[in-house]
Amino acid sequence: MGILESILYGILQGIAEFLPISSSGHLALAHNFFGAEGEQYLAFDILLHLATLFAVLIMYRREVWLIAKGFFTLMGKVFTGKVKKAPLEFGERLFLMLCVASIPLVPAALLSDYVEAVNGTSWLIGCLLIFNGCMLWFSDRLSAGKITLEQAGWLRPFLVGLVQMVGVLPGISRSGSTITGGRLCGFTREDAVRFSFLMSMPAILGACVLELPDFFAGGISSELVAPCIAGALTAFVVGLGAIKLLQFFARKKGFTLFSVYTVVIGLAAIVADLCL
Repeated sequence: MGILESILYGILQGIAEFLPISSSGHLALAHNFFGAEGEQYLAFDILLHLATLFAVLIMYRREVWLIAKGFFTLMGKVFTGKVKKAPLEFGERLFLMLCVASIPLVPAALLSDYVEAVNGTSWLIGCLLIFNGCMLWFSDRLSAGKITLEQAGWLRPFLVGLVQMVGVLPGISRSGSTITGGRLCGFTREDAVRFSFLMSMPAILGACVLELPDFFAGGISSELVAPCIAGALTAFVVGLGAIKLLQFFARKKGFTLFSVYTVVIGLAAIVADLCL
């Protein structure tokens, strides 16, 4: 893998990780097209995901600070016995909401073998991309929600986490599934997007942790160091722009454009795999 190819992967990851078009589906199709296989590419994908994680940390630094602060203050209340006496602050509730929303990811991790099988089948990824487009189209036509994260209880985050489980499949966007889940639960479009990005932090980190044994087993050869750095930096910068773009669409436009795009790409993937 050369520098140019790694930069292209970085652009693809940075855009598709946050826009509701499925980064895993696009990366799998790109790997299938270029014939990219092996542990070296697994390590590269992990680095790309970590780069996009840093993009979320920067763009949502206020919420990340509240979550980190909330964790420590909540632990202090637990150990001093004050947790039942004082109302929870927003940062503490936001930390617990992310924990609750991440619970369904635990059984979803057991599907990793099935996910790997789907990765190598381009026509099936195409079908899932079409499903993703239909999901986004449906999300855009839901009635406007009025619930903000500050008003949410515990059930809504858990239900969004359940919907997120389908996002482990390549071709179905994690952000698209969580945004749709948030809209189904009555969140405003802006807060459905905000919670989706915050949920991406434990999701991305958890996926990377699960793949770390393979990462250390395979390692990175010396000739891949420069491409890995170039790809990760590209994914980070492009990821920042993708977050801003999705925030804009959430406020002004809706997600129909992404719906049409994933359907078209899905159809193209099916035709290319079955006819070429």
